[in-house]
Amino acid sequence: MTLLYESQLYHLWCALCAVYLDSGLHRLLVRLGAWCTRQIDESRILRPLCREGVVARSWPESVLCRLLTFLVDLPAWLLHKLYTALPLTFQDSAISRLAFAMGGETAIAQSWVIMLLWIIPFSHWNNAYSLMAFAALLVLFYAGAMPRERSRLDLANVGFYPVVLFGSMFLAVAFSYAPSLSLRFLFYHISAALCVVLTVSAVRCAGDLKRLAAGAGVCVLVSSVYGAYQRIQGVEVNASYVDLTVNAGMPGRVESFFDNPNTFAEVLILLLPLVLALVLCSNRWWTKLAACGVLAVGAAALGMTYSRASWVGMACAMVVMVFLWKPKFIPAFLVLCLLCIPLLPTTIWNRILTIANPKDSSTASRIPLYEAALEVIRTSPITGGGLGTAATQAYIEDFNLYHGSAPFVHAHNFYLQVWIEAGLLGVASFVASMLWNIKRAAHTVRHCADSAARTITCAGASAMCGAMVCGLADYLWNYPRVMCIFWFVFALTIAGIKVCHAEGSR
Repeated sequence: MTLLYESQLYHLWCALCAVYLDSGLHRLLVRLGAWCTRQIDESRILRPLCREGVVARSWPESVLCRLLTFLVDLPAWLLHKLYTALPLTFQDSAISRLAFAMGGETAIAQSWVIMLLWIIPFSHWNNAYSLMAFAALLVLFYAGAMPRERSRLDLANVGFYPVVLFGSMFLAVAFSYAPSLSLRFLFYHISAALCVVLTVSAVRCAGDLKRLAAGAGVCVLVSSVYGAYQRIQGVEVNASYVDLTVNAGMPGRVESFFDNPNTFAEVLILLLPLVLALVLCSNRWWTKLAACGVLAVGAAALGMTYSRASWVGMACAMVVMVFLWKPKFIPAFLVLCLLCIPLLPTTIWNRILTIANPKDSSTASRIPLYEAALEVIRTSPITGGGLGTAATQAYIEDFNLYHGSAPFVHAHNFYLQVWIEAGLLGVASFVASMLWNIKRAAHTVRHCADSAARTITCAGASAMCGAMVCGLADYLWNYPRVMCIFWFVFALTIAGIKVCHAEGSR
């Protein structure tokens, strides 16, 4: 690092920053930013949109929240009563003391779980692993809560809309066109719900946030290195993934160990912002350097996936990240983006140009998918076809709603697919959950001091924004493991908001 600080490039960068800070452009942008902030804070139209709604604000004190909290905390309460009845028995047991100590550090255990769980190759993956892992973490959390009267699952911070969303999944099974096909998918959503509740409840400080982000970073590193290995070894061009007519000369798309290049790219747009947050908030030079290396390898792997929707999603995520973290850097960020355009490989640039090309078979094939999904919504707008892709496939096939050449797998649109699976309540609560979380994160980071928790909260919110944009052209929950990663980032954002509020109240 000393060599870096003494280099000519570093001195040139410092000089450019000093010139910018003293420039009229900087003063103009500062005034413009202050004016925008005033408009948001004082506008009668924007203020209701930016503040937390009445329903979300009243959730922690509501009867439903208290009832659900009582139910999920009942095992911990019973264990605590057992502990108070037999304190010497547990205090004299080395195994009990070890369980209590491990349960008190559930966030550390979770960081190791996700570190190991998300690097299992697709050929050896079983969707039951997520449910078993988070069920084990729940038991560990209850063990840690046993000697502590106030260590409980935090449904209040999970929020009203996510609770309604997970509840709508049970209704989607009950009203499914094929309940037997939907039941299996319900367990995937239960795994995701456990992930959310445990992450929000287990995180207590910025250190926990950084450990969980580091666990996600290991997934990025291992999968990206394997993706680079695939590129070096050579990847056969798959005609089902790319139109060879309009993408002539494009190499095969790497998929790492996620079975599908789009799936691999979706994992990266969810986790790369967390790696960037580690770069920005690491205190030691070697951890910062390691995070930079992981970020570089992950960004290269994202390029190798040739996933257009994910590229657009990542671009959106980076814009939101800069806007939330340091809005004054937006001009420099835009200039940097423009300077990087000539450096893009020809194959990537040509792939970008096909995004709006109607002759691209991948783009054209989405039209009958959207039409089939809209037909499901037209015929069954309230309940949809049933939870899970299998139930909706059966619904569409039996009613002859799809007329494309390729098989119908899913709607290739996040919002349409959630609607046809979980019905109107499901899609409404899904959109409300995303907006609620992103809006709370944006409001929190605007009104708190710089810290690691603030940076990771910015990263989580930006990853959610990127995923929502990517979801316009793809369905991120097609693979249950990616669904779990999605909800992990969602929960980490809520946990970051909680830590920011705790730090601000000290």
